[in-house]
Amino acid sequence: MTRMSTAVPSPPAAPSEALGSYVARGRPRGRGLAHSLVEDFGARIRDGALRPGDKLPTESAIMQAFGVSRTVVREAISKLQAAGLVETHHGIGTFVLQPRTAGMFRLDAGDIATSVDVLAVLELRISLETESAGLAATRRTEEQLQAMRQALDDFETNVAQAGDTVAPDFRFHLQIAQATGNQYFADIMSHLGTTIIPRTRINALRNLDRGSEYLTRVNREHEEIYAAIARRDPESARAAMRIHLTNSRERLRIAQEAARQQAQQGADGKPPAR
Repeated sequence: MTRMSTAVPSPPAAPSEALGSYVARGRPRGRGLAHSLVEDFGARIRDGALRPGDKLPTESAIMQAFGVSRTVVREAISKLQAAGLVETHHGIGTFVLQPRTAGMFRLDAGDIATSVDVLAVLELRISLETESAGLAATRRTEEQLQAMRQALDDFETNVAQAGDTVAPDFRFHLQIAQATGNQYFADIMSHLGTTIIPRTRINALRNLDRGSEYLTRVNREHEEIYAAIARRDPESARAAMRIHLTNSRERLRIAQEAARQQAQQGADGKPPAR
């Protein structure tokens, strides 16, 4: 049994109402289908057309309205999640959050170089761990599932007590690799070690180990992965893992871009944006 909160903002708008004004726009164009969906939904959230608590249309409804694939829709939702604009509750839907004026975290200038390397590692992990999760969903044993559950319970406990969350975070991902039944997945993860966890290398993220909002969001994504593996659903396990790691990459990319802009403003003699 997962520990994820199922509290949902209320009152949510009916999905059909949220989708109605999109149908006329047709297939998104521009720099990419997912990027266009993010811009479209993001603009409506910021403009107030979609308000905090409103429920987004289902994946199928968005696919039909925009003529895009499920992969595109999931990528767009992932980016909106990473930007803190929406939050997905498993089995219930995706809901608009109260917009924030700042990102989830801010990078120091000294973190920019390190963040480039961390982004590269996350790209590797997306490729490796997405398939790992799918295999684990079909091959895991009950003992391995219990070990994953224990890692998540330890993570949740340590978030509440402001303790170490890196060790149980890594343990959860390593247990998934071991549950594939393919030793090479686990060997690669063991070789990389806890440095695969971004907050072990970036000061701004390390400081968030004492704040629960970021870590609660991370653990909610973990719970989605666990739930799919527990019910032996490889497609959902792959999707949940990809969303989790893509969100991590997107959160870091957003912070990285903000840090670069701030550094550039400083170099130009302009005061940093507040």
